[in-house]
Amino acid sequence: MKGVVKSLGIVFGDIGTSPIYTVTVIFLITRPTQAHIYGVLSLIFWTLVILVTVEYAWLAMSLGKKGEGGTIVLRELLIGYLKSAKQAAFVTLLTITGISLLIGDGVITPAISILSAVEGLLLIPGLEHTSQDLLIAIAAVIAIFLFSFQKKGTEKVAGAFGPMMAVWFAAIAVSGLASIVQAPSVIRAVNPYYAVKFMAENGLAGFLVLSEVILCATGGEALYADMGHLGSKPIIRAWYFVFAALVLNYLGQGSFLLRHPGARNVLFEMVFSQAYYLYIPFLLLSVAATVIASQAMISGMFSIVYQGITTRIMPMFKIEYTSAELRSQIYIGLVNWFLLLSVLFIMLQFRESSRLAAAYGLAVTGTMSLTGIMMTWIYSFRKMYLQTAISIVVTLVDLVFLFSNLTKLHTGGYWSLIIASIPFAMIVLYRQGQKKLYRQIEPIPLPRFLGKYRDFYADSVKIKGTALFFARSISEIPPYAAYTMFTNGIIYEDNIIVSIIKRDDPFGVAGRFVDELAPGLRGFEIQMGYMEVVAMEDILKEAGIDEKVIFYGLEEIVTGNIFWKVFSGIKRLTPAFVRFYNLPSNKLHGVVTRVEM
Repeated sequence: MKGVVKSLGIVFGDIGTSPIYTVTVIFLITRPTQAHIYGVLSLIFWTLVILVTVEYAWLAMSLGKKGEGGTIVLRELLIGYLKSAKQAAFVTLLTITGISLLIGDGVITPAISILSAVEGLLLIPGLEHTSQDLLIAIAAVIAIFLFSFQKKGTEKVAGAFGPMMAVWFAAIAVSGLASIVQAPSVIRAVNPYYAVKFMAENGLAGFLVLSEVILCATGGEALYADMGHLGSKPIIRAWYFVFAALVLNYLGQGSFLLRHPGARNVLFEMVFSQAYYLYIPFLLLSVAATVIASQAMISGMFSIVYQGITTRIMPMFKIEYTSAELRSQIYIGLVNWFLLLSVLFIMLQFRESSRLAAAYGLAVTGTMSLTGIMMTWIYSFRKMYLQTAISIVVTLVDLVFLFSNLTKLHTGGYWSLIIASIPFAMIVLYRQGQKKLYRQIEPIPLPRFLGKYRDFYADSVKIKGTALFFARSISEIPPYAAYTMFTNGIIYEDNIIVSIIKRDDPFGVAGRFVDELAPGLRGFEIQMGYMEVVAMEDILKEAGIDEKVIFYGLEEIVTGNIFWKVFSGIKRLTPAFVRFYNLPSNKLHGVVTRVEM
């Protein structure tokens, strides 16, 4: 039960706050007739069933790896089946696109959630004429406070997130049920007949409505992406409760619209009409729920970027650990401030939550479609024909929603793509730059290195103590190590080549010495899961390594090419490999290699 409640705060904040704006936005573009209300409610119900329950709670979550989920996990699973380098490159491109779209979606999530909740102030007597500028300012202050708090860590307050979201879901469920009682005929909307009838009768207009219906499922991808935090069982159990609460509330909003077709802010007007004396506590609860949803998004972004770093998809941004007990509690400053500036810009650009909704959904449906494609591919490799067939159907539904959302490009949907294009361009440029750099600084095969090392070590005056050199692989020695020893004549009594090897599973860390390579030269291998947050210094100490100095390579890039100049800037802004792993700065010595690109 504890895991179920906890998952409400970590996983379901985004999808749980969708009722604040989904129905309101849909009926800004279609008339609230009985036929339309039944049709829209049916579309919402079956969207939650197909895209969240089937795609994520069933299909995707069965494709976890050692309990972990997410786009990067799908990539790791797929790579194992592929025999062609071109296919592997294509899957990596899909993964980078998925990560970038999640970041684009992640910017709009707090903007629309917080702004729509703050707009609920307009129903309080005396505040009806509050200017939109003031509402934006209040939402911006909440966002600034939220993002500024990240560096301090959320461990102490995170325990309250689950219970508070449980209260939120209970409140919207009770409110929805109270409304359904007054017009119980809306329950008919669970029949898919009404969804099909709505689409058949409304043609292109119905297709456009789909671009707003998808708002009910935003955040559904969190079920899979956050699976590693809690495990699949608590999340799936919590989803049953969340699904029931959401369906009751959406049906309740439909019932309210049948009786009040002129409603402009459906959820808040429904609650206000039911119990106006509880409206302010409900409004405060909704703001708290949107803050929790935004917090879950920010933590999720940190986790995704860290996965990207450890799988060498993304640059090594500076990582700070905000908890002494939980090393999974991390803070990435560059990502945090990029998200905040983007959220504030989006709020100022769109001004109203209804206008923001006109841009929301494109990145979400893009992510869902990519997940569907990768899932189908994996199931086909595994010859699981039933799952493959269902996955194909789900992916086709994803694509229908994606094409519907492409109609939002001219109403502001392009902003989510512009925001997503920034991390996408940076990742692609960084990967291409790293490949070119690696070709320029060709490592030395171990046998050739040892041939020179043995003679040099025997004839040199050695410095007392242990020196560490980091390399991708012990079988290939980086040129900076040879330059330090042979050119500069710096050679210690004990020299250790440290190699970090990424394992196929998400978690687990193991360090071991390999056989002695030569007199005074040893190899030490650290094997780590691709989602593991490691304390490198502790691993070295546990192995009995007491280093005097740590050497690492730095590249001074000389280029006239604008793209490589940007790549050089990325390299300067991100910490070196050894600094990323928080090794003691007083022992670090960078060895600069000049590279022309």
